[in-house]
Amino acid sequence: MANLESLVQRCAAFSHIKQLQAYFITTGNFQSCRTRSKLLDLCAVAPFGSLSFAIVIFRQIRSPFTNDFNAIIRGLIQSPEPSTAFQWYRTMQRGSFRLDALTCSFTLKACARVLAATEALQLHANIVRFGFMADALLATTLLDVYAKVGDLGNARKVFGEMPRRDIASWNSLILGLAQGDQASEALDLFKRMEVDGLTPNEVTVLGALSACSRMGDFKEGEKIHGFIRNAKLELNVQVCNAVIDMYANCGFVDKAYGVFDDMGCNKSLVTWNTMVMAFAMDGDGHKALELFEQMDGAGLQPDAVTYLAVLCACNHAGLVEDGLRLFNTMGRHGVQPNVKHYGSVVDLLGRAGRLKEAYDIINSMPVMPDVVLWQSLLGACQIYKDVEMAEIASRNLVEMGSNNCGDFVLLSNVYAAHERWNDVGRVRDAMKNRDVKKVPGFSYIEVNGMRHKFFTDDKSNAKWKEIYSKLDEIRFKIKEIGYVAETSLVLHDIGEEEKENQLCYHSEKLAVAFGLISTNEGTPIQVIKNLRICGDCHVVIKHISKIYEREIIVRDRVRFHRFRDGSCSCRDYW
Repeated sequence: MANLESLVQRCAAFSHIKQLQAYFITTGNFQSCRTRSKLLDLCAVAPFGSLSFAIVIFRQIRSPFTNDFNAIIRGLIQSPEPSTAFQWYRTMQRGSFRLDALTCSFTLKACARVLAATEALQLHANIVRFGFMADALLATTLLDVYAKVGDLGNARKVFGEMPRRDIASWNSLILGLAQGDQASEALDLFKRMEVDGLTPNEVTVLGALSACSRMGDFKEGEKIHGFIRNAKLELNVQVCNAVIDMYANCGFVDKAYGVFDDMGCNKSLVTWNTMVMAFAMDGDGHKALELFEQMDGAGLQPDAVTYLAVLCACNHAGLVEDGLRLFNTMGRHGVQPNVKHYGSVVDLLGRAGRLKEAYDIINSMPVMPDVVLWQSLLGACQIYKDVEMAEIASRNLVEMGSNNCGDFVLLSNVYAAHERWNDVGRVRDAMKNRDVKKVPGFSYIEVNGMRHKFFTDDKSNAKWKEIYSKLDEIRFKIKEIGYVAETSLVLHDIGEEEKENQLCYHSEKLAVAFGLISTNEGTPIQVIKNLRICGDCHVVIKHISKIYEREIIVRDRVRFHRFRDGSCSCRDYW
């Protein structure tokens, strides 16, 4: 037997596997020798093997062992059709073959590859029934699957029931929470690791930094950066890229660039792309372009992501000619524009008021335009109040089956700007008939480690009376310096005073007012909003930054707005 095992281990080519299979058959060992499973495993998984041939061998077995099934299932995980592993698993169940922890582990990995939530639940039930939950590696694999399919409730449950937790299990849950809109819970778990006596590794900090990026939590992100320095993890390029991304998403592009600069020659293409996008989000198109030009000197060829980032930078900064020039030279670097690049150029032209050119680009595209392209054009139509083009864009969105609330609102905005209230009513009726749900706008701000979330006209905060009083004070002060409410943004045929009142208590205004009453004078205020910032709020916050001498950073769905001394970093171009 030992001799047969050594022969299997010495297989270094597909021809060796075939010769050994023939040897098993001629010696009569094929049907009974357990070493056969190792040959099958080698054939199904090894780079020189053949999964299809492994299945042929398997079909010749009269009474397969559990390890024979495991070999095929393991091979299927790496195949183009990993979901086929479920069929083999079910065959074992129906045929009363014994399943072991490896069978479940391999099948769970197939679930992770194809994000099969239902199958993962079924496997979980069997794992509990078979008593396999005590296997730490299997429990970690199960947790990882739940995290990847977004079933964070079950991921937490598995984590809580694990008798022993290793660094892989912690990492799986932290990454799952960070990527599943539960970033705050991910950071709490990261902090708990220290209590449990575990030292975070590169994967752990990647998850924690991702959570900080999503939340815009600069203070916690800075602490994690400190841990990275102390743990000497800065040599890991992927970790440094995540730090750059974290600082950028928290609105501290200078700190992001500091990390970028400190990396010296140890930069990847992803590093450059992340930094170019950081300048783009901050509205600094010139620095983004400068960095883009430096890539050639660093011996790096820009890829599709690089071009998307630099086009985004031109878009946010209004650098129309630069953006068009870069778009037209993509082919020289072997990069073919995709629908996202076209979308960025359409948005670039649309924001500049060149609606006809934007429309012509959509019509001349070699690829089918997507919903985002028409939404970009519709957004530009709102800025420039172009009814005819707005109707064209809206009609195409309807034909494409878009049922997005924002599409209807933008068209309503254009009609309202021309006081076409009957058309506004028609759009509202269409929204009701299509059961279009309006996405509620909200903003949040973190003060003393606590996050405070606000909706429009929100009175749920314990300090709501102070917040509203502060907004009344703000309203009085900004009117003294010439503020006039942008009532054209209110989509109702009502009086001007009522329109003005509707603008007063938008979520971003409530969050900023809360920041003013809850933090020390001179302290920067940072707000995150799920939608684009309202035009009236943009004007009001500019005034607040000057009157109260505060730097106010608002991260909306698209970019950062850094308000300082009565002006915004976007230069009113967004």
